Formats: sequence, C-alpha cells, structure tokens
Amino acid sequence: MKRFDKKEKKTKKKPNPEEPEKKISAEELLESLQSVPEQRSIMLVGEIDEEKSADLISALLVLSQQIPAGKARADDIKIYVSTYGGSADEMFSIYDVMNYCKQFCDIETIGLGKVMSAGTLILATGTKGKRRLGSHCRVMIHSVNGGSVGELHNLENEMQQMKGLQDNYIQCLSSETEMTKRQIQSLINRKVNVYLSATEAIEKGLADEVF
Repeated sequence: MKRFDKKEKKTKKKPNPEEPEKKISAEELLESLQSVPEQRSIMLVGEIDEEKSADLISALLVLSQQIPAGKARADDIKIYVSTYGGSADEMFSIYDVMNYCKQFCDIETIGLGKVMSAGTLILATGTKGKRRLGSHCRVMIHSVNGGSVGELHNLENEMQQMKGLQDNYIQCLSSETEMTKRQIQSLINRKVNVYLSATEAIEKGLADEVF
C-alpha cells in the first residue's frame, strides 16, 4: 500500500549537452496565457482613481481584441469589484470603455465584500446575466459628492457640473438596471447612503445572481 508520508525516490534526468534547449516563442507564450481563464480576469479593488482607471481601461482594450482563431468574439473578461467608490469622472470613463468592449466580448462582473458609489455602476454595466455578487456583499448608492470654495460664480458653475454628473449617473444606472430614473432619484433624495444586501441589489437589477 502506498503511503503519503513516504516520498518515492526519483531519478533526476541529466540534461543532454548535445540536445538544444527548447525555447518558447512569443506567439506560443501568448497562446498559452490566453488558454488560462484567470489571465482574462481583472481586479478592481480599492479607490477608483486615475491610475486604477487607466490600468483597467488598458486591460479591457487589450483583452477585448484577443479574438481566438475561428471565433467571432473574444472570450469573456471577468472584472472583480470591491470598492468604496472614487472619482465620478473615472467611473464614467470605465463605463464608456466597458460598453465599447462589449461589442467584442461579454464582460462578467463579480462584486465582493463591498460595491459602493462609483463601483455600483461598474458592477451593473457587466453583460446582463453575467453579473454576480458574493452572498455577503454590500451594495451602496448615493448622490454625487463634491466640494468647492471660491467666488460665487465659480461655485454656481461647479454646482451645475455636479448636477450634470448626477443626471448622467441616474441615466446610466437606469439603462443598466430594472430601476427607472424616478426610482433612482427617489433613493438619492433620501440624502443618505442607501445600502442594499446582495438579494436587494438583484431585485433592483444591479446584478443577476448571488454565488
């Protein structure tokens, strides 16, 4: 009977100096990486800022163009999301690129731990039917935050810009979920952070299933 606590002695094959070393080409390396599902996964963890947005967008653009021979579309891209939020401008840049890339492949979004503020729209923008949440993930929606100081006319201009951002956020969130713009506005009008359980987020169309 074999026992796991006893290691069998293995004879180490000596390299043949006359045998040339096998080298892998760049094309073979790329092909091997593409065959591993994890290589098509992207982590969006922490604050959504310029650097994180640039990394995510670059990865999306590259992976969406890696279409296997004989196929019409690229394999799915997975984005794991765990964030308290961040910049609204970076959120919209990711949102636009995700929608562009979805014409070449499906994008799976997986929410873990916390998906809040800007992260909520990114979660919802995944391909419908392929948006998932961890059973203990918290989802949060709130109004656009910002603060400015300065002369009155500049403050008025900033307020108009913030209102425009919030209107765009409501429009985009409505188009990706089961909620109407009025329903989203009603949540935002509470003037508090609105927390949703994974099940509640699915009921509102922010995701499709709990895993």
